[in-house]
Amino acid sequence: MPDGSFLFKQERIGQYGKKFNIYKIRTMKDECDENATFITTANDERIMPFGRWLRKTKLDVIFELVNVLKGEMSFVGPRPDVPGYADLLQGSDRQILELKPGITGPASLKYINEEEILAQVENPKQYNDDVIYPDKVKINLEYYHTRSFWGDIKIIFKTIFR
Repeated sequence: MPDGSFLFKQERIGQYGKKFNIYKIRTMKDECDENATFITTANDERIMPFGRWLRKTKLDVIFELVNVLKGEMSFVGPRPDVPGYADLLQGSDRQILELKPGITGPASLKYINEEEILAQVENPKQYNDDVIYPDKVKINLEYYHTRSFWGDIKIIFKTIFR
């Protein structure tokens, strides 16, 4: 239901599979479509003009600092998924759920232009599900096994100075 709010709130899956609400600056038209996908492409008509700039600069996530302060997220880690995707994790891939989700992470850096990639394929949801999501799982699992304080500092600097 449209509420006209400046902030966007959405349920996500956090550490240990616990649900929480993520906060962002609203970048898309406040329209509720039960058939809408969670996949957004660069040319998505729902994105407002100022929202395009916010998304491109990643400033739309600034309010996720509230989630960090609440202990639901950290600065670095896998991005929190919408419900449904975490359920797809099998076997050792579920170790990713032991981590707090992050504002940035190695998969976020690799797919910094994800919306542009998805805009170039015929079926964005299928491409996300078959190519991008499995690659993000692989990247996040590698992060799980190799994470360190200095590694996180490097990721933060790469995010800021990209």
